[in-house]
Amino acid sequence: MVDVILKANSEQGLINRNIYGHFSEHLGRCIYEGLWVGKDSPIPNTEGIRNDVLTALQKLNIPVLRWPGGCFADEYHWKDGVGPLSERARMINTNWGGVEENNHFGTHEFLRLCELLGTEPYISGNVGSGTVHEMQQWVEYITFDGESPMANWRKENGREQPWKLTYFGVGNENWGCGGNMRAEYYADEYRRYATYVRNYSDNQIYKIACGPNEDNYHWTEVLMREAGQHMNGLSLHYYTLPTGVWQDKGESTGFDDQAWFQTLKRTLHMEELIVKHSEIMDKYDPDCKVGLIIDEWGTWYNVEPGTNPGFLYQQNTMRDALVAGINLNLFNRYNKRVQMANLAQIVNVLQALVLTEGERMLLTPTYHVFDMYQVHMDAQRLELNYESPGYTLGEDTIPQLSLSASRSKDRVIHVTACNLSHTDELEVVCQLEAVESSSVSGRILHHADFGAFNTFEDPSRVEPVEWKGVTLANQELRFVLPPASVGVIAVQG
Repeated sequence: MVDVILKANSEQGLINRNIYGHFSEHLGRCIYEGLWVGKDSPIPNTEGIRNDVLTALQKLNIPVLRWPGGCFADEYHWKDGVGPLSERARMINTNWGGVEENNHFGTHEFLRLCELLGTEPYISGNVGSGTVHEMQQWVEYITFDGESPMANWRKENGREQPWKLTYFGVGNENWGCGGNMRAEYYADEYRRYATYVRNYSDNQIYKIACGPNEDNYHWTEVLMREAGQHMNGLSLHYYTLPTGVWQDKGESTGFDDQAWFQTLKRTLHMEELIVKHSEIMDKYDPDCKVGLIIDEWGTWYNVEPGTNPGFLYQQNTMRDALVAGINLNLFNRYNKRVQMANLAQIVNVLQALVLTEGERMLLTPTYHVFDMYQVHMDAQRLELNYESPGYTLGEDTIPQLSLSASRSKDRVIHVTACNLSHTDELEVVCQLEAVESSSVSGRILHHADFGAFNTFEDPSRVEPVEWKGVTLANQELRFVLPPASVGVIAVQG
């Protein structure tokens, strides 16, 4: 049993809804077949965007969606993706599978998708192979409300009014696929490019600089020192690999208890990265004006057998649900600095929310975690005090319990909880301080098989159910977390 104290009178700041953001890259079947099927497709669609996926994503109230990459962004030339579909330039997607990209899903289509989802667009600009002028014109095309060559071209292409564009990334992974730059060089390039990412009309852009890969603390130091005053956000990328080795990352299904444990252990490394990068940012930005933007995170396994290696298609099990729950609890905890996060990726790629196959669609365990956790969006984080028992396998020990708590605008307290142990249930007794509560309810995501996943033949094998074992008496909240489970509890005042 573990004792927890929830201090409802100790608010720890707003949890930015953008922590629950997502990422859509021109990679594999994320865009084509996943989000976009075209207006002439037999699959039911709205202006070319498939309806079943659209409906599923609308339920999550996705706050922000990143596009067009990823590595694809630094070879993407936006002018190829506007105008009549038949006239759009074709290209080879050299990063992901060497397949042809017909550019049928471009700026207009992405921004229409965002309108249908009710989400904020986050566009990654091309620094690696693009020009300052090209980036400046893209922002002008999207946001300028007036007379100019780009605004007039937008109108000719069917969009009279400009769009609202808040989030713009000035490059992506410029330490790698975005140009193999040194931190010092990219800092200067960022300053140059960002100068021309202008605020047209009343549109105000939140400029995001390419930040470090994993534990490259030198990159953060240089960027904050040389360009911190010119940015609103600094990105961070970290993927969970069961083996920790890129050459053989491990399988997405059929794994053993050691692979389960090592995956969660490596997921918990995210906390160290947040803390250490934040310490550097604090030195140059003590008021936290620059947000830490974790715009690529999630699991990365070997691809499913028989699929294109460049498409990064993988299954999604209860292990992925735990990875999602742990990370989201961490992002909530460090809400002062972490202002956005984008799971990689939204459909059919890596740790996807949704998988499609022809006309069929399924929701993954990760989807259900985001559905359960969306109660934290724009809520006040509440202080939690507890010491997790250890979860040991072999010679390694990690915490067994991961928690987060917040109070919503309608005064409901929500607690999200993860039991990392694949063998042992965990009883939790939570004292509610400064809370006058009347009722409690919960949902739990759990399966007896810790490697369980949904298939197109059995799409409901893993899904949340009512959590009947949650009780509340004398301001004492009690619940038992089954092994390998993720839960959410609502305490009504």
